[in-house]
Amino acid sequence: MYASGRVRLSMLQEPGGGGGGGRGHEGSFVLWQLAPSMWLVEMSVAGQSVAAGSDGRVAWRRTPWLGAHAARGGSRPLRRALQGLDPVTIASIFSTAEHAGEKEVDGEDCFVLRLDVGPSVLSSWSDGTAEVIRHGLTGFFSQRSGLLARLEDSQLTRIQSPGAAAMYWETTIASAVSDYRAVDGGVAVAHAGTSTAHLARFGVGVRAARVVTRMEESWTIDDVAFNVPGLGPDAFIPPEEVRRSRSYGAAIAGGK
Repeated sequence: MYASGRVRLSMLQEPGGGGGGGRGHEGSFVLWQLAPSMWLVEMSVAGQSVAAGSDGRVAWRRTPWLGAHAARGGSRPLRRALQGLDPVTIASIFSTAEHAGEKEVDGEDCFVLRLDVGPSVLSSWSDGTAEVIRHGLTGFFSQRSGLLARLEDSQLTRIQSPGAAAMYWETTIASAVSDYRAVDGGVAVAHAGTSTAHLARFGVGVRAARVVTRMEESWTIDDVAFNVPGLGPDAFIPPEEVRRSRSYGAAIAGGK
């Protein structure tokens, strides 16, 4: 699979949860995926470029401020692909979800499916200073079409360095997907959407009860194609810095 599109991002700080709007920045992204566990996404916004990928065994990310590094816990699905871009991965992810009721989303009656990450996976995402306490994913699917209309997920992480008080970070992301169009002979793909992400920090020593950073994103898809000729595993090899890291070597050894 291949997709390209445009994004507009804005961010603001909300001490205690208040605040106004932030200045927006426009950019673009490209995404390649070899179903379902190999993927690569590159995004450029306001002169800064970030990338993330998975070779099927290890997920990684590269930013200007942290460089390239492997993510803990091995490979995982790309959230951007779950935002109405990849029906197969969406169906696979929610195949074990529990029915959590019904709700109207933008005038559409939806089934609500809830999926909570298990303790063993949460443990694999944690390390000596950061413990992922919970992570949940909720999908709202149209009763009329069966297509995903809204995606919500949240994660709570406890961070404590030696000799310091514990700090908690809670990340919540809500995405509304729309403008479904048929691609490659009938595959329904969402060509537009919006996401709102909240990053809340709380704990001892935080002046406000909760310090919240909010980021808003709107996106449109310009091009999408399936069964891209010539796209193979070699396109998803991680950067050299990731391949040389101890965490990458440990993940490869653990998968053998």
